[in-house]
Amino acid sequence: MTFSGGEQVHPVIDTTKAHSARVYDYYLGGKDNYGPDRETGERAMRSWRAVRTAVQENRAFLGRAVRYLASEAGIRQFLDIGTGLPSANNVHEVAQAAAPESHVVYVDNDPIVLAHARALLASAPEGRTAYIQADLRQPEQILASEAVHETLDLTKPVALMLVAILHFVVDADDPAGIVATLLEALPSGSYLVASHVTPEHDPAGVGGLVRSYQQGGIPAQVRTAADFTELAFRGLELVDPGVVLVSEWRRPAGPFPSPEEVNWYGGIGRKP
Repeated sequence: MTFSGGEQVHPVIDTTKAHSARVYDYYLGGKDNYGPDRETGERAMRSWRAVRTAVQENRAFLGRAVRYLASEAGIRQFLDIGTGLPSANNVHEVAQAAAPESHVVYVDNDPIVLAHARALLASAPEGRTAYIQADLRQPEQILASEAVHETLDLTKPVALMLVAILHFVVDADDPAGIVATLLEALPSGSYLVASHVTPEHDPAGVGGLVRSYQQGGIPAQVRTAADFTELAFRGLELVDPGVVLVSEWRRPAGPFPSPEEVNWYGGIGRKP
């Protein structure tokens, strides 16, 4: 398989350990998951029964956020870290439906995402997409990637997408420093889209989810909405309605799931 720069990449997939991207795929009803992923997902659902609802609401938030950025904010470049497996309404599909000239770089650290990356690279002729296998915990490596510099113009505004990934970065890995490093590389007028599982509305259920992930070998840490806001959006100008439950971010009229079913906050911030 060849990607930007002519690099030959041969993904090696470890099916003996759970991975967050594949557990997420399981929640969405996908087929690209294995026994350990399903076992982790089932344990989590026994604790937090509404997790599939929450995941679906988060995915819908992603689509609305990208649509806002492409249609209203005039953004034409997207850096999506923690892409996950291809699903309906991927970032390039939503962005290029509004602005076909949009450029998108996808980043994930699960080799199975790389194996399916051709679906992520199916760009509109006017635009461009690229994929790199890298880890959010190494932001300098992402920013130095040939694919990033070939696909994005970092002198012009970029939408940084950190959707459903920061809760897999524990405090010991300095998530605030990671976010700051990425944002420092982007010019004024860029945006950050982020979402995060929070414990406020069902602490017992969400706590069980965290333990299930940890038992499956996946680092996980939930944070309150206030802590998430400070982590992700410090120094940024929040886009209305601010940091809210993902089910409520610019969603058309209800019915809305209950906060206990969602437990997931999201928002968009603009770099001054």
